[in-house]
Amino acid sequence: MKASVFHQHGGPEVLKYEDVPEPKPGSRDVVIQVKAAGCNYNDLWARQGLPGMKFDLPHISGSDAAGVVKEIGSEVTSVKVGQEVVVHPAISCRICEACTRGQEYFCRYFKIWGFQTGPLDGAHAEYARIPEANAVPKPARLSWEEAASIPLVLLTAWHMLVTRARLLPGEDVLVWGAGSGIGSIAIQIGKLIGARVIAVAGTDAKCEKAKALGADHVINHASQDVVGEVRKITNKKGVDVVFEHVGQATWERSIATMNWGGRLVICGNTTGFEAKTDLRFLFNKQLSLLGSHQGSKAELLEGLRLVEAGKIKPVVDRVIPLKDAAEAQRLMESRAQFGKLVLVP
Repeated sequence: MKASVFHQHGGPEVLKYEDVPEPKPGSRDVVIQVKAAGCNYNDLWARQGLPGMKFDLPHISGSDAAGVVKEIGSEVTSVKVGQEVVVHPAISCRICEACTRGQEYFCRYFKIWGFQTGPLDGAHAEYARIPEANAVPKPARLSWEEAASIPLVLLTAWHMLVTRARLLPGEDVLVWGAGSGIGSIAIQIGKLIGARVIAVAGTDAKCEKAKALGADHVINHASQDVVGEVRKITNKKGVDVVFEHVGQATWERSIATMNWGGRLVICGNTTGFEAKTDLRFLFNKQLSLLGSHQGSKAELLEGLRLVEAGKIKPVVDRVIPLKDAAEAQRLMESRAQFGKLVLVP
């Protein structure tokens, strides 16, 4: 089969479109024919070589896939050949105490499929192997490209806003990176809950698209003072929840925008991890800083029901041939897209 593979860490040029062996299922595995695969920032981290994390090489990236089940293992009972599925991207043991209480993200064996798994084990290929438990029915209303764009960002944003931050109707939420895949979903979840959404992006065009998704207010961080604008919008109160995934470049401003007793929830650090915090704000305003990482299968299924109902919509910026995966990663690095980039074999 054809796949986008890298054999060493480096720039986009290390990605090669080449032949690799087609995966075979273990007894509890499923092999799918990939119809479309989403691109995520963890594809860049894997290819660049994230410090402190080991990656098996050669590596096929891709944590999002939609496709048709081609083959199943001898002990698979819940998935059938020919079924249309999307991938739940969180791999865990499914039997430990954390997994059985629905918190598989605390499992000692937790991995993000297509990011920490391998070698040659991800979505950016013509075929992919996943555990039976990670095959989820594809929402019928979605195209292959839409279905491939949604699972990881939906799961991550849902866990951040619903489970960790416990965003409430009537609260104010600040969403950084509104043009990212995760930001575009966070806007929609915030509106679905009934919060007032303040979205931040780097261009006027992205701000307009964020408004079209439901954002109540938009701020262009390239031309406006985010902290000052938040103070105006909230009548100097500040926001109740900050949706963070940018990290070092936005962290101090995030803290400064928070209301007394506010919550900040963070899932990533695309601009760096060495964030400076003025502890006087933290203890005096009794702020809560919440880490968040992935989510449970139950959370993904809950979110996908709302996708199926049309209440949360996938945001696909463009569809790119799998052979041009390097170009897709260059687009992500330049932050040229709004929403998700999707690869098609």
